[in-house]
Amino acid sequence: MTAKQLLIPALFIIWSAGCQTTRVKQSATVGDRVLTGAIDTLILPAPFATQSTRNISKVIGWPQDKTPVAPTGFAVTKFADGLDNPRWIYVAPNGDIFIAMANTISDGFTKTAGEKQPGTKSSNTILLLRDKDGDGVPELKKVFLAGLNRPLGMLILRGKFYVGNTNGLWMYPYEDGQTEMTAAGTKIVELPAGGYNNHWTRNLIASRDGSKIYVSVGSGSNVAERGLDNEIRRANILEINPDGSGERIFASGLRNPVGLGWATGTNILWTAVNERDGLGDDLVPDYATSVKENGFYGWPFAYYGNNADPRMKGERMDLVNSTITPDVSMGAHTASLGLVFNEKNYLTPAYAGGMFIGQHGSWNRSELSGYKVVYVPFANGKPSGPVQDFLTGFIANRDNSTVYGRPVGVAFARDGSLLVADDAGKTIWRIRKK
Repeated sequence: MTAKQLLIPALFIIWSAGCQTTRVKQSATVGDRVLTGAIDTLILPAPFATQSTRNISKVIGWPQDKTPVAPTGFAVTKFADGLDNPRWIYVAPNGDIFIAMANTISDGFTKTAGEKQPGTKSSNTILLLRDKDGDGVPELKKVFLAGLNRPLGMLILRGKFYVGNTNGLWMYPYEDGQTEMTAAGTKIVELPAGGYNNHWTRNLIASRDGSKIYVSVGSGSNVAERGLDNEIRRANILEINPDGSGERIFASGLRNPVGLGWATGTNILWTAVNERDGLGDDLVPDYATSVKENGFYGWPFAYYGNNADPRMKGERMDLVNSTITPDVSMGAHTASLGLVFNEKNYLTPAYAGGMFIGQHGSWNRSELSGYKVVYVPFANGKPSGPVQDFLTGFIANRDNSTVYGRPVGVAFARDGSLLVADDAGKTIWRIRKK
């Protein structure tokens, strides 16, 4: 093979004391140019190498003079605050900014939830923010739609406004620029409601040509302890037609896929996945991955490739052996949820085309992990370098597990600023180049 030929990244199996099988990616060479195809060398500990720990962060809120911290050259300001659990952000084609406000509530699935004690109520509201002049101060702040059932994903497509409630996908008639939804909606897809911990979220994204909608549905348990009958149509990304017909499973074995996005310049769908609990501090890594049609990603039988979960007692080894290894490790228990690609090359050239991930933060780890927004550089539609911290400062004190807030959804406003939903901090943060 000549220097000008592509050396395909190899798959290695490592056996070592206390470690499981894992893969190590090699770089590829084209001519005298090195393509780093690797994000990191990932060596996984054995299950239960450390005790499973319940370490729930305590949110203390943001002091008046404090904000999260972005890299040098960026300014961080409050775009909106005093909100009721702002979890997700959707930016309409006309620049209007919609905020889904919802909370985890006790519904039978959350009796053993570890991330935080379930609340007693959820706002169930979508807020409209309009910043027409792009100065970072919305001129309009108004409830757009209320009376929902734990909404998350939002989508405007072909004169319709879609909302992913926990129990179904709803569709409303929509006119560009309207400030309030007055028409009645129609539930076009019934979905299994609720889920273990925060798996009640249902995200949405349209295909590039608008002919399909993809819906993420998390598992109803940590690792199928409630039985597989409880997991029908869960731990999947579903594909439907815009009218709700033609449902099929696009990809499966994704424990809790939340963030969805199209890799810059491609038709390749990516998702951020919140992985399982209970195997120790460093298992299992959350991940971001490209999503292959009809692909199986392991849950509940395997994790991070063909590593069998010992709690499944050797069930479905055929599926274990066919499990697709994810593309990018996001670290164990980071609760990597939000995802957005910088398709329009906002911010600075260093962040052109790459992927931002909002990490809501751990509860099942002795030392807090996550609680930040990270960046993954991309080149030619593929990851091209290591994960980088982008927005930090959410942790107030690691020793007593106090945090100021918890980032979740991420989106780019039309003016090129990055918006970050901090649900526990009741704030939408705005990051822009100085």
